[in-house]
Amino acid sequence: MKWFQVLIFIMTYLTLLNTSAADAPTKAKDISDLITKEKFSSYANVADFIDDSPRVTVIVQPEDNDIAEYGNSVMKSLTGSDCDRDGEMDDNATCNRVYLKLWLKYTR
Repeated sequence: MKWFQVLIFIMTYLTLLNTSAADAPTKAKDISDLITKEKFSSYANVADFIDDSPRVTVIVQPEDNDIAEYGNSVMKSLTGSDCDRDGEMDDNATCNRVYLKLWLKYTR
């Protein structure tokens, strides 16, 4: 039964990987090329901006307790925001930096 679950997970992951690669945005010269002043003004705060950002999923190494609970064949993934629209998951500091850059540009 475990092998069947692993097989289903791998097939789902590969499907998502192919879909996300096809949908990956092209890298813009500047974030304001992708987010207009009108769109930016719709955000009440940085949290709204982060919530509206595209989602990215990455595979990470399982921790020892994951392996102990699920066995050696476990795979682990994390999903986060892509605030700068480069196709990679961003940390909170990066999202804040992107928001500030847009805020400085559009509020002057």
